[in-house]
Amino acid sequence: MSNNKQFLMQQLLWIGISLIISITISILVPFPFSLPLIIGLFILLSFYMRKRAMRKMGMSGATMFGSNNSINYYCMSCGTKHNEAACPRCGSKMKRVG
Repeated sequence: MSNNKQFLMQQLLWIGISLIISITISILVPFPFSLPLIIGLFILLSFYMRKRAMRKMGMSGATMFGSNNSINYYCMSCGTKHNEAACPRCGSKMKRVG
């Protein structure tokens, strides 16, 4: 249960930080320029929070569209390492992920 409370507190902290930054920008910068600035800052802050959370979970090689590492397959018949549908060496479609 403490993980849920910790997660909730962290989310509330980030909401508070982004709200304070948004209010500060809206006070210091005139209206037509402050709106895109606040939206851009919110998007950048979201990417930063996501990257930080992914790093915390041990997924540092992951990007927004999946991981940078490709999946390697090993042929069940001959053991050849490949990334194709069928083994380039023997033509077998039986494979395991490694």
